[in-house]
Amino acid sequence: MHFLFVADPIEHFKIYKDTTFSMMREAQRRGHSISVCEPRDMSWQRGKPVTATVRKIRLTGSPDAWFSEESTDQLALHSFDAVLMRKDPPFDAEYIYATHLLEQAEREGARVINKPAALRDHPEKLAIMEFSEFTTPTLVTRDAAAVRAFHAEHQDIILKPLDGMGGMGIFRVKADGLNLGSIIETLNKDGAQTIMVQRFVPEIVQGDKRVLVIGGKPVPYSLARIPQGNEVRGNLAAGGKGVAQPLTDDDRRIAEAIGPVLAERGLLLIGLDVIGGSLTEINVTSPTCFQEITEQTGFDVPAMFIDALEAAVNKA
Repeated sequence: MHFLFVADPIEHFKIYKDTTFSMMREAQRRGHSISVCEPRDMSWQRGKPVTATVRKIRLTGSPDAWFSEESTDQLALHSFDAVLMRKDPPFDAEYIYATHLLEQAEREGARVINKPAALRDHPEKLAIMEFSEFTTPTLVTRDAAAVRAFHAEHQDIILKPLDGMGGMGIFRVKADGLNLGSIIETLNKDGAQTIMVQRFVPEIVQGDKRVLVIGGKPVPYSLARIPQGNEVRGNLAAGGKGVAQPLTDDDRRIAEAIGPVLAERGLLLIGLDVIGGSLTEINVTSPTCFQEITEQTGFDVPAMFIDALEAAVNKA
């Protein structure tokens, strides 16, 4: 098979931890071909299919010059066995435009994973609203007064922007309300932007767990991202320590309830963020943590993913 990865510039990959790289490595190990492009490389012209300037690459096995480029061509996306959308957030207008191009490619016969319409329909912070029975008390609003009322009720809260990633822009406000007004102004820009507010979950000290679900089935281990020092954020990008551990009963209950629903909608891979038995986010754009879980437990997450990818392609 020949897979096209739509991703950020591969020259910037940190291959010792990058999940997209681990997918490529397992695909190549099985004899599949790999090509890459960025969203900006895609285009459409009336009367022609969606195409992209793609680079066919081969992984070298070297930690430095880790890939070699075999060719560069303008190819129709439907000519690949599967197109994997692995562009990191921000989930901005350009990301939305890319999903529309990918959806047109689907009409022309392309197999796109995760499904473009499903990516648009499940923004990572807001997707939890459908599964509120698993969440901590949560408020989504532009209204500063509503945020203040939520704080008065719950005393210890987390505020976050809807378009952040890697823990960016997350604030904790305790019972004293210190700097609450300034934080609201910073995040909602005087009512111009919607934000999310959640009751603080003290179990964060045990880790913000990433529970991966592939083809509707949970990976049997999560990666608990544990805050370090005085940091409230467990995100690896914010300095959190990743510790792999078996799924708890709560982790599995949440994953088994949500996974099949979203898989049916075309989301082959999702990452659930769970803190203390509460669902806080549903990651659909480019879920990570494959390598950390595999290295610490021996469970081959990339192999499970490529198994599911091959099955999806063969079923189509």
